[in-house]
Amino acid sequence: MLKRVLAHYASGLCAGTLIAIGGGVFLGCRSMGNVGQIAGAVFFTVALLCICLQGYALYTGRIGFIPEKHDAEALSALFLGLAGNLSATMLWGLAVRYAIPSTAEAADAVAAAKLTQSFPQTLLRATLCGVLMYLAVTVWRDRSKVVAILFCVPAFILAGFEHSIADFFYFSAAAEFSGQMWLFTLAALLGNSVGAMLLPLLASVGKDRRAA
Repeated sequence: MLKRVLAHYASGLCAGTLIAIGGGVFLGCRSMGNVGQIAGAVFFTVALLCICLQGYALYTGRIGFIPEKHDAEALSALFLGLAGNLSATMLWGLAVRYAIPSTAEAADAVAAAKLTQSFPQTLLRATLCGVLMYLAVTVWRDRSKVVAILFCVPAFILAGFEHSIADFFYFSAAAEFSGQMWLFTLAALLGNSVGAMLLPLLASVGKDRRAA
């Protein structure tokens, strides 16, 4: 039992570490203007590519499959992975803030901009990110093709959609742990969850109707 718990948490730590790397690259590219924004969005894909190839537990990549498998074991693995995601992004965010001052400055600006959003705005932005995350991961899982990752990840970043785990890295790199930040994180997690489950739930309704 303990071994299984540690395995799920460790897998979440691995995924969170890769998200921190992707987030660090994105922040590092911000100083290069519009070209840098695009480059950062493209190179962020290294995180999800490696997560999918290695099979690490990223909450936003797995929540979309809960409608098809939602037993106690699946839910336990999901939330232990989430705990690992948040732990790793927080620790690496603080480490990056200490080690790379220019990245810390970029994180400060990103965090401040995100906290100007209302709860519904964050929720809706995160929902659309969740849809794209589900598509990226399901195409990889079902067809072993990375093309959806290469397009969906830059798409959600450039569109301004919110990825809860990446956002937690940005807030940590900005040393932003206010109550407003935690409310933002809740909205982002809820939105990512709703968005990731939206397409499979709608598809299941369609299947049920055809069967009837």
